[in-house]
Amino acid sequence: MENTGHLEELLRPIIEQQDCRLYELNWLNGSDHTLQVAITKNDGTMDLDTCALVSEKLSEYLDNSDLIKIAYTLEVCSPGAEREVKDLNELRNTTTTPYIFVRLIHPVKKHKELTGSLVEYKEDGTMRLEYRDKAAKRIAEFEDTNIEFIRYAVKF
Repeated sequence: MENTGHLEELLRPIIEQQDCRLYELNWLNGSDHTLQVAITKNDGTMDLDTCALVSEKLSEYLDNSDLIKIAYTLEVCSPGAEREVKDLNELRNTTTTPYIFVRLIHPVKKHKELTGSLVEYKEDGTMRLEYRDKAAKRIAEFEDTNIEFIRYAVKF
């Protein structure tokens, strides 16, 4: 199968022309050879119409090239509501207040895991997260270098 790094390089401009960005590109395990392309709109949202449009553009490009020499299925999808944040700059560029889950390397206020609203992300790498601790709202401040894992979370 085609090297995903090379495919990413070729498909990224097509995706970006649709006001989207490539989140992840993978060949899925199994017998049907599925190329999964996960995308988000530049504002962090996603909808079915955008997935269909990007799928159409990518299919047209791939069908007219000789890049993939096997029978395959193209799947264009959203990376999901609780996707991992792979690039912290994504949090700086959002137009909404992101609700996130963070696992820290070193505890802050006796917490190693926090879920809450990111209220500030300073240029020096300091993050301020509003979270609930029992019935009280609290603010935790930590450096982005203290993050072991971070993903978006769904607020209930």
